[in-house]
Amino acid sequence: MILVIDFGSQYNQLIARRIREHRVYCQIEPPGIEIEDIRALAPEGLILSGGPASIYEKGSPKADDAIFELGIPVLGICYGLHYMAGALGGRVHQAEKREYGLAELHIQHDTGIFKGIRSPTRCWMSHGDAIENPPPGFRAIGSTSNTRMAAIEDAGRKFYGVQFHPEVSHTVRGKKMLRNFLFEVCGCKRTWTMKSFMTQAVAEIRSQVGDQRVILGLSGGVDSSVTAMVLHQAIGKNLICIFVDNGLLRKGEAEEVKSVFKEHLKLNLRFVRARKRFLSRLKDVENPEKKRKIIGRTFIEAFEAEAGQLKDIGFLGQGTLYPDIIESQSTFGGPSVVIKSHHNVGGLPKKMRLKLVEPLKHLFKDEVRRLGKELGLPEGLIWRQPFPGPGLAIRIIGKVTQARLSVLRKADGILLEEIRAAGLYKKLWQSFAVLLPLKSVGIMGDQRTYEDIIAVRAVTSKDAMTADWAKLPHNLLGKISNRIINEVRGVNRVVYDISSKPPSTIEWE
Repeated sequence: MILVIDFGSQYNQLIARRIREHRVYCQIEPPGIEIEDIRALAPEGLILSGGPASIYEKGSPKADDAIFELGIPVLGICYGLHYMAGALGGRVHQAEKREYGLAELHIQHDTGIFKGIRSPTRCWMSHGDAIENPPPGFRAIGSTSNTRMAAIEDAGRKFYGVQFHPEVSHTVRGKKMLRNFLFEVCGCKRTWTMKSFMTQAVAEIRSQVGDQRVILGLSGGVDSSVTAMVLHQAIGKNLICIFVDNGLLRKGEAEEVKSVFKEHLKLNLRFVRARKRFLSRLKDVENPEKKRKIIGRTFIEAFEAEAGQLKDIGFLGQGTLYPDIIESQSTFGGPSVVIKSHHNVGGLPKKMRLKLVEPLKHLFKDEVRRLGKELGLPEGLIWRQPFPGPGLAIRIIGKVTQARLSVLRKADGILLEEIRAAGLYKKLWQSFAVLLPLKSVGIMGDQRTYEDIIAVRAVTSKDAMTADWAKLPHNLLGKISNRIINEVRGVNRVVYDISSKPPSTIEWE
């Protein structure tokens, strides 16, 4: 296991992904984690992440300096390098010239994290500070034309620091550097698999839940489906799955959930029909954050109302993933910003009676899919594209009404039919339609129209932390547009979203 101390870098999740790609478990914790808690986790090594602050600024994040007395290797990245240098007696100052983007790294000593890496090599820089004097016992092992100490080491204590970001793909040999840290420096073993995760998750659930029963909001998406199967493995009949028909679902979803989970997988499944409740709460609401909060609260109300009819319900199960958490809240309460709240982590009432059990909260989407395969879930369900908890409500920009839902549902159904027919469904991270709060002039049957606009969104991604717009074939886009305009009454224009994340998000709201 490797422990990452989160100083607020936008790349924290990417560090964890890179480590897990090597079948080594990685966990991210805030810098305020107690030293005894770190000892209890017994990591083979620590990684101190980057972050937006400068160590000499008031209020900059700090960890317990006792981490450097644990007797385990440490790798500091960017801010993590500066923090380590400052804590151990070095000096960090504001650089005369900032360095952002690609740089040529010259390696002076090809040992430790640089073992087997030829010099020079390209790396990705993103900093405005630099090490003026290294701590006692450290030496420079890498430099760029702008940064004299782009990498330092104390080989005796196995402390390493790099000014650049080895976790991003722009650092050409970054994976090799991290691999060296894991196996050459820390002595990790490649033992972390979905099977081992499953064994640990089941044990933790049994310890947390005991003999109490758990209700789980089941949407039919891969996250909640895998959560249901993990919980079922742990507590069997003490799991009660609840499907809430909120009126914000895609075409045919309610029927699909019934077929797969009640008939095929034989789970204990209860249905709550709450369309009117959700739509009445959303009446005249246009602000996307308000929509998410309303939907989150209404979900919990529905769950608690259903739980009130049952006995010994103590927990609410949720399919929360790592990206949900990182986008919804700062991990250390510092300079990280909330991008958008997710209903799993941002819409829960403070006085909710049920306690949470979230077995997937340390997994990324691709890992959840691998776990689903390990559990024997149907292939079609495992590869179902992500669908947000707030559903179509956040794919309707502006007011949510039954009529606008009907328009979007039909357009979205056509889009997905054509994506599947083209053999692209599994290759795309997400593909969906968005109903805009605009109308445009058109001509249909020699008559002037003034009708709705549908935006089509399709992206490729590995983990939703970053995403590129999909270069769909023009003839496919033309077919999608033609079918939507001809088959969905009230739409006379279709546009294609060619924005990547960042700067845009995948969902429009």
